[in-house]
Amino acid sequence: MSCRAAARVTLAVALASRAASASGPPWSEPGAVPLGELVASAAFVREDEPLFRFPRADSPRRGSVFAGARLPVFASRAGSGCETTWLMVGPLAWVCRAKVQLSESPPLSASDVTPARPDGLPYRYYFVGRDGSAAYRRLEFADDAEPEMDLQPGFGVALVDVRERGGQRYGLTHHGQWVPMRDLVPVRPHLFRGEELGDRGLTIAWVLDDGAPTFSRPSLAARTRETRARLQVVSVRGESGKGQDAFLQITDALWMRARDVRRPTRAEVPLEVGAGERWIDVELASQTLVAYEGDRPVFATVVSTGKGKPGTALGTPKGAFRIWVKLKTSTMDNLEDEYASNVYAIEDVPHVQYFSKGVALHAAFWHRSFGRVRSHGCVTLSPLDAERLFHFTGPRLPAGWSAALPTEFDRGSVVRVR
Repeated sequence: MSCRAAARVTLAVALASRAASASGPPWSEPGAVPLGELVASAAFVREDEPLFRFPRADSPRRGSVFAGARLPVFASRAGSGCETTWLMVGPLAWVCRAKVQLSESPPLSASDVTPARPDGLPYRYYFVGRDGSAAYRRLEFADDAEPEMDLQPGFGVALVDVRERGGQRYGLTHHGQWVPMRDLVPVRPHLFRGEELGDRGLTIAWVLDDGAPTFSRPSLAARTRETRARLQVVSVRGESGKGQDAFLQITDALWMRARDVRRPTRAEVPLEVGAGERWIDVELASQTLVAYEGDRPVFATVVSTGKGKPGTALGTPKGAFRIWVKLKTSTMDNLEDEYASNVYAIEDVPHVQYFSKGVALHAAFWHRSFGRVRSHGCVTLSPLDAERLFHFTGPRLPAGWSAALPTEFDRGSVVRVR
């Protein structure tokens, strides 16, 4: 997350400016702890290392960082709960120096840490096949020792490497376990993406089913031979009728039944939204989502919300909320639910934005039912749409961070469900 006034600097730059200014580098200020002149970044060695808002261990959490990331060092301070010193590695983001390694290398960029992929997914994802599989902590023990855990059919894993041993190929998951590739089925990413609206406003809709009929006038008796494909976007030029008898004009000569498409409707700006602030509107009835800047819609797409009624365990709650944490990925499962009829576990679900307790906006690569209710309460999107919205909302997630919590300087965006 980047404050508007924050700039990434290295100690070398700070020392250069010191010659022309009496202020010196950040750690030359009163109370600061000096660092070596060649320090350019802090290298994180442990996955999801926590960051704190202030240089003390009892401070509120600010986020976490991926192993291998190098973050800029802005300041150094003494503080409770750290046997060495605290390092400021981002806006209101501190880590104990003992948890990182000081480095002469520059901070990493976003593409260095998680290179962009054309499918919107940060890793290569696989499902466990019908016979299940096993996960091993070390490659040399794979298939020759007791596994660390058993993987049930349908479980999802995210791979970061594939290697061969004894004529067999094994995949290394993001959680450091080796799984036989023979037991895995690759995910086929859904490349659907929503629409950038520009000056069109909300004059679009998406076709719900393949072979959706068209009509030469708003009447069932005027059906044509032309059809439209599922998730094809159509322009809405006019409408006629109401309820189940409603028709939408999609070209000069063609109409469609309103029930055959998913069409977003314009929303009033919630009271919680400031002037020009970015926010998200989710409409349960149409299974659509619209991203706004103030009162101007800028992006729209179809989603899948909870298959239960709002207020139930499987429903998406109605109301206006602020995103309270963003995670690059999050493992989702129901393994602790002893009453669950179907057990599931998906590692590293991408682009997760929690807005109401455990309810989030996030990518879904395990279904293609967008436009219909499907989830256990979350608002699920295609990977490309989830990635688009992840970068649209606050709080920001700086390069190398695995999670970010909002601050007064970078609040979580409003998500309104209606």
